[in-house]
Amino acid sequence: MGSSGTTWKLADHPKLPKGKIISVVVLDGWGEANPDQYNCIHVAETPIMDSLKTGAPDRWRLVRAHGTAVGLPTDDDMGNSEVGHNALGAGRIYAQGAKLVDLALASGKIYEDEGFNFIKESFANNTLHLIGLLSDGGVHSRLDQLQLLLKGASERGAKKIRVHILTDGRDVVDGTSVRFAETLEKDLADLRGKGIDAQVASGGGRMYVTMDRYENDWEVVKRGWDAQVLGEAPHKFTNVVEAIKKLREAPDSNDQYLPPFVIVDENGKPVGPIIDGDAVVTFNFRADRMTMLAQALEYENFDKFDRVRVPKIRYAGMLQYDGELKLPSHYLVSPPLIERTSGEYLVNNGIRTFACSETVKFGHVTFFWNGNRSGCFNSQLEEYVEIPSDSGITFNVQPKMKALEIGEKARDAILSRKFDQVRVNIPNGDMVGHTGDIEATIVACKAADQAVKMILDAINEVGGIYVVTADHGNAEDMVKRNKKGEPLVGKDGKVQIQTSHTLQPVPVAIGGPGLAGGVKFRKDVPNGGLANVAATVMNLHGFVAPDDYETTLIEVD
Repeated sequence: MGSSGTTWKLADHPKLPKGKIISVVVLDGWGEANPDQYNCIHVAETPIMDSLKTGAPDRWRLVRAHGTAVGLPTDDDMGNSEVGHNALGAGRIYAQGAKLVDLALASGKIYEDEGFNFIKESFANNTLHLIGLLSDGGVHSRLDQLQLLLKGASERGAKKIRVHILTDGRDVVDGTSVRFAETLEKDLADLRGKGIDAQVASGGGRMYVTMDRYENDWEVVKRGWDAQVLGEAPHKFTNVVEAIKKLREAPDSNDQYLPPFVIVDENGKPVGPIIDGDAVVTFNFRADRMTMLAQALEYENFDKFDRVRVPKIRYAGMLQYDGELKLPSHYLVSPPLIERTSGEYLVNNGIRTFACSETVKFGHVTFFWNGNRSGCFNSQLEEYVEIPSDSGITFNVQPKMKALEIGEKARDAILSRKFDQVRVNIPNGDMVGHTGDIEATIVACKAADQAVKMILDAINEVGGIYVVTADHGNAEDMVKRNKKGEPLVGKDGKVQIQTSHTLQPVPVAIGGPGLAGGVKFRKDVPNGGLANVAATVMNLHGFVAPDDYETTLIEVD
């Protein structure tokens, strides 16, 4: 029995043997879409992935990786790597980030909980600062949630509010930052009309200011700190809309990489540096690109960059971004409690597990897979390997990333026969796809396919089984489309490149010499999603999944 009263022992599968080495491969950002020149997976040389699709029709299918299938509010919501890996690992669908926040805002519960009451202590005499991505993309944050938070805080005593914006252009169309800023300005003007001192204090592009992740480049966070906390930035403006329009005039500028700016008053003085006694909320609901700023705001002992001045503040995240690190210690909305993940069950049933990716997706194949939990369940039976990602360059510069190194580590782990499950994430399709560079993304997809080949060759050698899938779409459709599905063309006559995730389904393929002859995908789970993969993998290990897991995708003839 586990500490929560869980009986960890899994029943043996009546028809499937134990003891086969299983490789679980997650191709990041690898969806299924119509073949055309903007489908980088189709254009790229991907003989291995092609052969999985055409070679055994009963052992290849599509599953849903967005919207309600992964716990997001609607089927208009793109999937992402966090919710995708949560579903893959948990085997059940949990209300996720945006949905949790929506529920808390709609019910008013957000204003009753500890986190809001903690920051509220600052309202009487100090400023409330809201820092986050100004976007309706729904991947990291949503503009309507910020609007509700502004309204709710002002109705509950916030007299002085400063918003520190980060422009998007990654999960939404480049250039939409102007429209979002105009919407925000109107709301702040309405608040000013009610006697509340509310204005934008600073800004910058998400990829250049604040929103780094996995400690790739602390300079990104420092630029944000200097603007948000110290009120210092290379560019000064009196108005946020003017700031964005002006900075976008520079050659090759885009929303993702706008330089940091501060808003100043008529005397040239910054309107909103963060000082002692202030309250700060980071309003992104997604964890990965807020964790580094959270450390800088919360940790007393912090050595990643010189903070110069460390104000004594009341800080809360929209959610707790890292449950294991308890970071931040205060948050407005409680995270989904994901217990009894497939990884924990399998380890408790003796399955020796190896997990590997490079830095940018290492957390996905470990932390998110394991239900937002850091570290191993049993370090005697598990080994997690992180390969450092390239830093200081955009991913289209080295589109192969570390795919081949991940393939080699997985191959070696399989051939060592020390592990029963070898799990990897190959990030190329997603990370290079986000750059909008089609040629580089084609190279990225080819490299990912080569990594899959290395892994499948090793599985063949040891008589094992493979499960190849993805967490969400990206590289399969790199262009914005109208309602008819035709590419959108901008005023300059060029097609509008898409850098975001998609709503496309993703493949699941099973095979390998260890797969029992009669195993095939069922026909009665037409709406299967990522959460169905967990029970499937458990079956292939020779176990029956727990009753409350989403049903398996396979049957044995």
